Amino acid sequence: MARGQQKIQSQKNAKKTTEKKKSQGDEQKTAAKAALVHRCPTQMPDPKTFKQHFESKHPKSPMPPELADVQA
Repeated sequence: MARGQQKIQSQKNAKKTTEKKKSQGDEQKTAAKAALVHRCPTQMPDPKTFKQHFESKHPKSPMPPELADVQA
């Protein structure tokens, strides 16, 4: 069992490590979101079919700019 100075030092180290883990977690989440790019392996014959596929299979993802003006 730690006593005196050892106990104080271990408490300081524990506090530092928890703060460091918290800050790293936020950085990792933002980096992961920035790196997340969904690539669908499906090959589409034309833009119309691709837009229909994208709307039905990926509704939560934002529409790619190349599909914005395609008439479905």
